[in-house]
Amino acid sequence: MPRPDHADLPFDDTADFDAAERGFVAAGEPVIRNAAGTVVWDNGSYTSFLTGEAPDTVHPSLWRQSTLVAKQGLFEVTDGIYQVRGYDLSNISFVEGETGVIVIDPLISIETAAAALALYREHRGDRPVVAVIHTHSHIDHFGGVKGVTSKEDVDAGRVQIIAPEGFVEHAVAENVYAGTAMARRAGYMYGAALDRSATGGLGAGLGQTTSTGTVSMLDPTLTITTTGEEHTVDGVRIVFQMAPGTEAPAEMHFHFPDKRALCMAENATHTLHNLLTLRGALVRDPHIWAHYLTEAIELFADDSDVVFASHHWPTWGTEQIVEFLSTQRDLYAYLHDQTLRLLNRGYTGPEIAELIELPPALENAWNTHGYYGSVSHNVKAIYQRYLGWFDGNPARLWQHPPTEKAKRYVAAMGGSHAVVALARTAFDEGDLRWAAELLDHVVFADPDHAAGKALLADVFEQLGYGSENGTWRCFFLSGATELRTGNFGTPTVTSAPDILAHLSPEMLFDALAIQVNGPEAWDLDLTIGWELPDHHSSYRMTLRNGVLTYVEGGDKPVALTLTVPAAALAALAGGDIAAARASGLAADGDQSQLTALFGVLQPGDPDFDIVLP
Repeated sequence: MPRPDHADLPFDDTADFDAAERGFVAAGEPVIRNAAGTVVWDNGSYTSFLTGEAPDTVHPSLWRQSTLVAKQGLFEVTDGIYQVRGYDLSNISFVEGETGVIVIDPLISIETAAAALALYREHRGDRPVVAVIHTHSHIDHFGGVKGVTSKEDVDAGRVQIIAPEGFVEHAVAENVYAGTAMARRAGYMYGAALDRSATGGLGAGLGQTTSTGTVSMLDPTLTITTTGEEHTVDGVRIVFQMAPGTEAPAEMHFHFPDKRALCMAENATHTLHNLLTLRGALVRDPHIWAHYLTEAIELFADDSDVVFASHHWPTWGTEQIVEFLSTQRDLYAYLHDQTLRLLNRGYTGPEIAELIELPPALENAWNTHGYYGSVSHNVKAIYQRYLGWFDGNPARLWQHPPTEKAKRYVAAMGGSHAVVALARTAFDEGDLRWAAELLDHVVFADPDHAAGKALLADVFEQLGYGSENGTWRCFFLSGATELRTGNFGTPTVTSAPDILAHLSPEMLFDALAIQVNGPEAWDLDLTIGWELPDHHSSYRMTLRNGVLTYVEGGDKPVALTLTVPAAALAALAGGDIAAARASGLAADGDQSQLTALFGVLQPGDPDFDIVLP
């Protein structure tokens, strides 16, 4: 978010730069391509200009953070633990065992993960991968798994896949249920269409951006369920701590007691994280987040010499680890508790967001700054978590939707030209927030108003330039881009075939249910039986009154019986009946039932408008 007080920030504290460079081994190649030669990652596009002092178009604090995060290469964390940073949004880590290497969080794409493994092997030898640990269920921590191992090696028992309880369910659900909308908004959040420059995209605070290679997924062979659970993998002892409901719904930390090293997944990084990401997600729980950080300190800190995470750079020294984890803990606890205090005094989310100030000790710590999350939108998320969208004022209970509201506001203020003139005055006076609100009404009431769109783009641009938060900057500049050049759609789609293939039958049926166009299905009365030999189960599905429901088993008659092997199930998840038939789908009964079902499905639109109605 914009922070006009940046001159007071402790820029003379260079400890993060020392930490980010500590243990450097080699840089590797900045550009990574897929098999067809298409660039899927280009870290050099950032490092080519992220040098020297911050220009006027970038908040100095965000410039500092992006300079740190863009550092690329292989780094030694401690004896036998290495990280490759700057090869994707996240880090990939390598823990050396007796015969091979354990991989932690293999990035988003097969290509970036394979390149990182190659860099590691170039400098540490051709060690075989013996295990992969997924710290949590977000795609930047599992999507590249087939770049470091294969299904054949996992099935043969040569490689373990270790993940927290609930990993598969949450990994698949996030990328399928609301995946279309999230992916479209993620294009804004990570600045996917922005030029890499001091006037465009320079990083999202947590990492630079997302790679665009091939996403993959493999089922866990070992599921961690209990705090204190200990396993020895290739001679390496690992003690796990469950942390569900924090940064991800399925997440865990773990300690390497013999290496005195602690991995904090994504719950302790060098930024204030998101309680509700701008791309959208379930609201996270800062109270339990703070609790698990306290528990990690109590369980592991005294026996650790280094703490590392799936983003950013490590922290060394027991005293420094306790301070870092405690500061992160206090950050989330303070936001939670103070929001609840003010909420219970009648303040609304937007009001609380303007009232809350962090204590000086937190404000002056670089790792608490809102490069990825922000105090403003996190406070509103906490309010939403407890009280929802309605603030209790009946005047706001049944407001007009944005377009109708905009038409009335613009008419009341004298028409589009008059509102643009007011916005121009606000812009010239530096009241960019008011200018944005006025012009938002103009473009929703009159989307062809060229002057309104042009001025709103200029407003967004200035708001972006002043933002300390990387994702706010990307959102503002992406909005400006679309106002000037048109809708850029969804550059990266996360519902990859490998993820769809992991849909359980129930999740597939749920995914179909949320695509049913209710009004078009009002008059349908369908009954379909599903025989799933690979899952050793059967279901009875009905579509009636525009509602798709299902039950397992049952002996009531159906109009159509489908026999669906696993490969055909994945094809149906992608909406391709022909591919499902080619993969072994068999149908017995009224064939029109299947045609009717898929005829009323309405897939999401990856190109929906955001800054225009």
